[in-house]
Amino acid sequence: MDAFAFHLPDRADLNIRLHQVSMAIEAAGVMVIVAAAVVATLAFLHGGLASGDWTSALRRYRANLGRGILLGLELLVAADIIGTVAITPTLEGLVVLGLIVLIRTFLSFSLEVEIEGRWPWRRAESESAAGARPGESL
Repeated sequence: MDAFAFHLPDRADLNIRLHQVSMAIEAAGVMVIVAAAVVATLAFLHGGLASGDWTSALRRYRANLGRGILLGLELLVAADIIGTVAITPTLEGLVVLGLIVLIRTFLSFSLEVEIEGRWPWRRAESESAAGARPGESL
């Protein structure tokens, strides 16, 4: 046997490794959401106590929490894609993946609207209406 030969793993080993990768990405997504909730809550409490302006602190809290959830959802979708397409590519699995991606895309879209306060396709309009910000060059 040649020491420099490249050997592809058999399908069973590959499925085990892909399942482990999928689970690791899924765990990372959950950890991101939990960490974002903790950090956003601490920032909310600090901001509210320091300034006394709980309304602004709540607005920042919701935006920060939403950003963390969005990032976690992206990781969870990636894990679902790996788990469904790479490991067990069945028609039923693809339909379930499609539904999961559709639901998570809707959630992501809703959270982005909540964070930004406008439709995503209106971003360029509101930025051009506001003009260049101080310190920005055109």
